[in-house]
Amino acid sequence: MREIFLEYSRFFHQDCEVYGPNLEDAIATPLRMLGKEKSKILEIYLKSVLDDGTDDNNLAEMWYHSKASIYFTDKTVYRPFLQAICDTAGTYAQSPDWAGRQPSQPAPVATSAATEPDRPRCAALVRGPVWLSPCEGYNRIGEAAGAFGAPAFEAARTREPPLATIIPVASFDCVVFGATGDLTTRKLLPALYYRYKDGQIPPTSRIIGASRSEITGDQFRERARDALKRFVPGHDLTEEALSAFVDHLGYVAVDGAGEDGWEALAEKLAERPDQVRPYYLATSPDLYGAICRNLARHGLIGEKSRVVLEKPIGKDLKSARAINDAVGEVFPEEQIFRIDHYLGKETVQNLLALRFANTIFERLWTADVIDHVQITVGETVGVEGRAGYYDTSGALRDMVQNHLLQLLCLTAMESPLNLDANSVRDEKLKVLRALKPITVNDVQHVTVRGQYAAGAVEGKPVEGYLTDLGPGSQSRTETFVALKLEVQSWRWAGVPFYLRTGKRLPQKMSEIVVQFRASPFSIFPEESFGREPNRLVIRLQPQEGMKLEVMTKDPGPGGMRLRPTGLDISFEETFKQRYPDAYERLLMDVVRGNPTLFMRRDEVEVAWAWADSLLKAWADRPEAPRPYAAGSWGPTAAIALIERDGRTWHEDLR
Repeated sequence: MREIFLEYSRFFHQDCEVYGPNLEDAIATPLRMLGKEKSKILEIYLKSVLDDGTDDNNLAEMWYHSKASIYFTDKTVYRPFLQAICDTAGTYAQSPDWAGRQPSQPAPVATSAATEPDRPRCAALVRGPVWLSPCEGYNRIGEAAGAFGAPAFEAARTREPPLATIIPVASFDCVVFGATGDLTTRKLLPALYYRYKDGQIPPTSRIIGASRSEITGDQFRERARDALKRFVPGHDLTEEALSAFVDHLGYVAVDGAGEDGWEALAEKLAERPDQVRPYYLATSPDLYGAICRNLARHGLIGEKSRVVLEKPIGKDLKSARAINDAVGEVFPEEQIFRIDHYLGKETVQNLLALRFANTIFERLWTADVIDHVQITVGETVGVEGRAGYYDTSGALRDMVQNHLLQLLCLTAMESPLNLDANSVRDEKLKVLRALKPITVNDVQHVTVRGQYAAGAVEGKPVEGYLTDLGPGSQSRTETFVALKLEVQSWRWAGVPFYLRTGKRLPQKMSEIVVQFRASPFSIFPEESFGREPNRLVIRLQPQEGMKLEVMTKDPGPGGMRLRPTGLDISFEETFKQRYPDAYERLLMDVVRGNPTLFMRRDEVEVAWAWADSLLKAWADRPEAPRPYAAGSWGPTAAIALIERDGRTWHEDLR
């Protein structure tokens, strides 16, 4: 414990000299440097400090005003923590940027001693330690702890500490192009609402909608209010939070590809020139280049600007390069954020922790131990209102080229040097380059294309794809794809990766299944042991979590009978709290300027180069997609694809 506190104190002292009066960064950065386990206690305290709004001149007063102290259940933890604050305060006072500063926070009003700590005495005792030596300061804070008294420790016995730390981002002006579209109303506005409600978005921030619709700011705010009531669960909505959030919304009618509205947008942004300025392009990719050129033409791009590009970035390698070139003429690569919301899911990031923070798995993550890997992304919906777009795209372009390949990369990548954005993306790029191209000679054996016909999903009858397109429509666009892929590397030689995705499947779900090899020999009687291999199931949706299936003895006196048992971790049930969803996390990363969970240009283009080879192979062997009934798991050929290898799709789904 003592070593942890001293380590934090050392980091803090270094960062005080770097950040000077920017106390938020000086506190938060060394916390991140400590790592999750070491910072568990300190996170609680610093979260309270950053959210409390007290004078940033006096750490001791921030400790006093924070609620952190009630989370410590006994003095064996609490007293060393006070020692750490004092040590930190001593080094902090020695920073040249703070020499001679005096505390200014007034003492709080006294409250009932019967139910509350002796706050006035505590305030008087902690008013000076930052400006004293560590030894003298510790004595003063120790007395303050006594003044705080037993009520704090009693409260700790009935209160659970928070498990997630929310660190506020810098104030920003986020401009959303396509503000009246489906993505904004369904995903972006709810995500921003949650971050505002949780205190992560500063009150000086603004969200500015921009689209061609000729509506007023009040009309846009009313639409936003309606959208939030529709897409945010009622228990997460309060009128106070909703009204406060909507007050931060603005609107400007702008023609992204034309000239109308740009001067009004420039005038609005000029009110706060120093804000971080993310531009979110929730529009057709055809407009990305034109919008970026208009931003540059009107002087709206600076060092704190970022641009967010939604998928799909093109429909093939040629068009992807054209979009990247057009955006890259205006924005440097480090300011371009190509978003794939799957990478923002808690479970996807936990996959990195599972592999590279646990030797038990990383040492087994090889072809010697793993038999095969399955990645499934299923949707129950049809094309809905996206028929026009989808019929020119299909499942390969819409899902495989981005979402599924990114999941494959995170599963198969080697350990990066660190969590630096380029280190992680370099390793993903190596996986994409190691993917074996699918040629015309292979396409019939390792791919299956399907198109949903009429059927029933979740007990309700649904029409087929051609009916969804409109009367008399004919189409060879696939709504289902199953693939058998190879990663040509020493680690994965001989391990197939089976991918499948489709619309109108039985369940909306996404999962990665790592199937380990069966035990080579069994000491158990054949009748008691089915030799079920171990399996790691990583659930992305619904019910994010992980399950490791192992063989255990069936309880009871019936002899040594074995059965598979799941060691199951459901994040929701384990941590008992709501975690930010993918868009919430990624939007805040954009504001911070952290591109780790976003795709780099070369990633996108290498993925398209691989997808183009498959599209060409399909074109050279023109076959209609195989029909499958809506509500099934795709064409029977998809089952045969894996069954002929002596394997089967994992369908033990929740």
